[in-house]
Amino acid sequence: IYLSLTIACTFAYWVAGMSLFDAICHAFSTIAIGGFSNYDANLGHFNSTAVNIICVIFLWIAALNFSLHYSAVSGRNIKNYFKDPECKAFFTIQFFLITVCFLVLVNYSVYDSTKTSFDQALIQAVSISTTAGFTTTDFSAWPSFLPILLIFSSFVGGCAGSTGGGLKVIRVLLLFIQGKREVDRLIHPKAVYSVKLGDRAIPGRVVEAVWGFFAAYAIVFVVIMIGLIGTGLETIRAFSATPAALNNLGPGLGSIAGTYASVSHSGQLLLTYAMSSGWL
Repeated sequence: IYLSLTIACTFAYWVAGMSLFDAICHAFSTIAIGGFSNYDANLGHFNSTAVNIICVIFLWIAALNFSLHYSAVSGRNIKNYFKDPECKAFFTIQFFLITVCFLVLVNYSVYDSTKTSFDQALIQAVSISTTAGFTTTDFSAWPSFLPILLIFSSFVGGCAGSTGGGLKVIRVLLLFIQGKREVDRLIHPKAVYSVKLGDRAIPGRVVEAVWGFFAAYAIVFVVIMIGLIGTGLETIRAFSATPAALNNLGPGLGSIAGTYASVSHSGQLLLTYAMSSGWL
């Protein structure tokens, strides 16, 4: 399935106007949700709406649980995509991010046309939220709260069993459901509530494991961010660099939106540790 997606993505990029070499390079980076390009301008080098749309489609596919793809291929049925709670939550988040980015860009007249605003909102919202890190423009220079919103969206990342980074949609969804249950318990102390995902009750051990994962993630995040500030990095850059490394995203805010050359050697070592922690 992974190989087939890579070949399909390569072909799509090639049809959209990339050279075969560029198409292969960017297909590898898209399906792996790596976000690397063989051009300094990244995906913006091509200045192509078609390329951006292809990238978005295959990033969505790669950010879904690959067991869903296997189920669809082996059973020749796509119904599981529509039934899976994590898949539905993922696309709900995607729709929200794209809509907010588009409306803010239009409201602030960042681009000359509505079409360009939608194109940039689409590719950047999907790229950052899936932790790919492809860039077509300097999103850190976008107005209002958009840069911070997109950085926060990388905390969620892709679905479990995908090539995306972040906490994963299923964990964030379970944390939300568990939090809601605790609020309900405060209101109705004698009621019995269970954490359900769709029609299935989730064992308490699984919920505890998710909270343990979240606690470990939060501790590493705080330690790395404070360490980066200690190396002399500005607070906002340290704040954005930490999730960019921990979520395997790449671009941050400010001077590290494009490169980390300005970060000290000790800071780069901390970010290397953060990336290793994110992989694990």
